[in-house]
Amino acid sequence: MRSLLLIFSNPRYFAPAWVFASLNLWFGTWAVYIPTVKEKLHIDKADLGIAIFCLSLGVFTIFPVASKIINKLGVGKATWVGVLLSSLTALFPLLAPNYYLLMGSLFLFGASNGLTDIAMNTLVTEIEKEDKQNFMSAAHGFFSLGGVLVGLGSFLIPILDNPVLHMGITVAIVLIINLIFYKNYLHIVAAPVEKEPFSIKLFKPLLLLGIIGFVAMGSEGAIIDWSGLYLKEVTLAPEILIGSGFLAFSVTMTLGRFLGDGISARIGSVNIVALGAIVSLLGYMLVLSGHTYLAILGFALNGLGFSVMVPELFRIGGNVKGVDSSQGVAFIAGTGYSGFLVGPVILGFIAESASLTYSFSVLLGCVVVVLGITFFLRKNRK
Repeated sequence: MRSLLLIFSNPRYFAPAWVFASLNLWFGTWAVYIPTVKEKLHIDKADLGIAIFCLSLGVFTIFPVASKIINKLGVGKATWVGVLLSSLTALFPLLAPNYYLLMGSLFLFGASNGLTDIAMNTLVTEIEKEDKQNFMSAAHGFFSLGGVLVGLGSFLIPILDNPVLHMGITVAIVLIINLIFYKNYLHIVAAPVEKEPFSIKLFKPLLLLGIIGFVAMGSEGAIIDWSGLYLKEVTLAPEILIGSGFLAFSVTMTLGRFLGDGISARIGSVNIVALGAIVSLLGYMLVLSGHTYLAILGFALNGLGFSVMVPELFRIGGNVKGVDSSQGVAFIAGTGYSGFLVGPVILGFIAESASLTYSFSVLLGCVVVVLGITFFLRKNRK
């Protein structure tokens, strides 16, 4: 909780943390209105899937060039540019009058979010280096907090009865708060790094971190998409408890991220990733027990375990010797988001051909692989 107090007591740390919350506020408010957009434009699920894919395409299109933009502008200015672009493009999908403009709008929104994501993670990495303070995990906790605020804001839907007005209010509030604090990070640039020529030795730690990111965010996506169905079909949970797995996962994810920095400062980044893998492993064992309440507890442990992994991966990736912090962060972001988007799809195919139980068994096996990778990372660091 020390990092949380640090954020609330010092605008230098609150400013970038609020960017994390902003990203989920923009994206979450759009997500709330996906059914409304589908109905407004008279499109089917397949068309909607393609449109949402355009958002992902925008994210992945910006990843290869994000580090160049960040290094050219400076990480502070790049973060602010990302905030401005995301604020503007957040309105586009809800204003789109037809399907084709919806696809174009989502592509631009995705690209803006991708730039903001990499810039803000690089920004926190650089501030941590300068100040010798850990708050990356708590910053990611603010991202989760943004989702909670979106959930509370959803109560405005029947009152406003206007998606564009709702998003406009969200954008205005988010932008005003960013305007108050952005000068605290605008001047920050990435510390110069003595680059090394490409080699397998240099790429190996990034590749290992990327695998962990793929599994961690892939598991997160899988639990978001499949936990309800698992509780309903496998554990035969009553209707009232079907959403409990995701709720438990989300609560412990937020809590874990607010606690993670203090633990990381004591035991180190690689050790906390290993600890997160062990907790997640126990979580999947409880999920696979087939009992409703044990499975819900298992999803809660999954949230706690995975909560500390991704922030630490960004922290480690931004400090790989011989690699620009923005390049390291961009690589982790790319592999992580690949897992988040592709993981649930792969799990769906496995569930269709075998069973949901088998799908979650595969996730358990992936966590075992992550635990093994941490031993290699610890050995390399020594």
